[in-house]
Amino acid sequence: MACSKALQRSSALLRNALAVQCPVISRASSWWSAVQMGPPDVILGVTEAYKRDTNPKKINLGVGAYRDDNGKPFVLPSVRTAEKRIAEKQLDHEYSPIGGPAELGKHSILLALGENSEHVANGLNATVQAISGTGALRIGGAFLAGFFPGPKDIYLPTPSWGNHNPIFRHSGLNVKSYRYYDPATCGFDFNGALEDLSKIPERSIVLLHACAHNPTGVDPKPEQWAEMSAVIKRRNLFPFFDMAYQGFASGDVAKDAFAVRAFLRDGHQIALAQSYAKNMGLYGERVGAFSLVTSSKDEADRTMSQIKIVIRPMYSNPPINGARLVTEILGDADLRKQWLSDVKLMADRIISVRSTLRNNLKDLGSSRNWSHITDQIGMFCFTGMNQAQCERLTKEYSVYLTKDGRISMAGVTTKNVGYLAEAIHAVTK
Repeated sequence: MACSKALQRSSALLRNALAVQCPVISRASSWWSAVQMGPPDVILGVTEAYKRDTNPKKINLGVGAYRDDNGKPFVLPSVRTAEKRIAEKQLDHEYSPIGGPAELGKHSILLALGENSEHVANGLNATVQAISGTGALRIGGAFLAGFFPGPKDIYLPTPSWGNHNPIFRHSGLNVKSYRYYDPATCGFDFNGALEDLSKIPERSIVLLHACAHNPTGVDPKPEQWAEMSAVIKRRNLFPFFDMAYQGFASGDVAKDAFAVRAFLRDGHQIALAQSYAKNMGLYGERVGAFSLVTSSKDEADRTMSQIKIVIRPMYSNPPINGARLVTEILGDADLRKQWLSDVKLMADRIISVRSTLRNNLKDLGSSRNWSHITDQIGMFCFTGMNQAQCERLTKEYSVYLTKDGRISMAGVTTKNVGYLAEAIHAVTK
């Protein structure tokens, strides 16, 4: 009995001591009370403001997804056909391999490098399915952070897609920059880019937009790509291509892959991120690919094994539906031909409204040189308008865009291009 009472007193003393050292969290407090509100997404903010606007002439030029000439989301006819074929096969929903279906990887790398690619024929590529272009960049960033033999520094063009910086920082790379866009000309700062590339420490990583640079729409010319390739080769830098718009930029998949193929001809090994969001309209399916092009089949096999190990704890296995759609389209000659026609239709519409917008501004008597509207390519255009002009566009004309003057050409249609030209002319006189 005495022993029992002594034990109870000892337990009480211990509880009191612990209570002093580790006070119980009040029920009124929360685990997350110190978490601060994050800044709103810039593009989402533009869209939300657009939705609240009651002006019947309002235009949303912030959206980063293709729209048809009626301003509606567009499902490619080739995708509709692929959907029907897949439904008829009554496939199961078993796990996909870690790297995705082998057929998707093969079709993806051949689309990028060309059907007669010697690199693919010799087994020099390690290609896996990714969760669209974003996922491909993330896989690449994580692999490079773990295995790249040089400095863990990646140099981005200024500016670059807003997600590039956080993706590579989260991957464990140090993000730096090189000159790219020239605000004075709304074009490519070729001399600045070459000068900066020539000073980047050897064995660093350089991020390159293969085509339709996001957000500027400014691409190097073929001869400029050649000089950049030479400098990058001389400095022993590693090129990482982000190719999110193949086919969607010019309407020609080979033309849009020019830089990637040229760098390989010049003897580079590369990393490559591909996306089927824009060129197949598969935004919500999140299907893409990541590739390394190496110097030997043995290297390709070894890097492939490590890429799969990178993927496994991220999401284990990629989704199957988007992969099936892409494989169905690229694996069938007739359906591939139809898709190439579909993607050219989208590209041609964007190219057409660029010309119309430029011509309308000229017809209105604008004293500005708007040639950059048609010199730039792809979904986005850096207009050269300043923040005050952009704010006037939104406030006075209900034209919604980001404050850096970037507009999504997908939001421009034959029905609103006249009104848009008038609004731009009014704020830039």
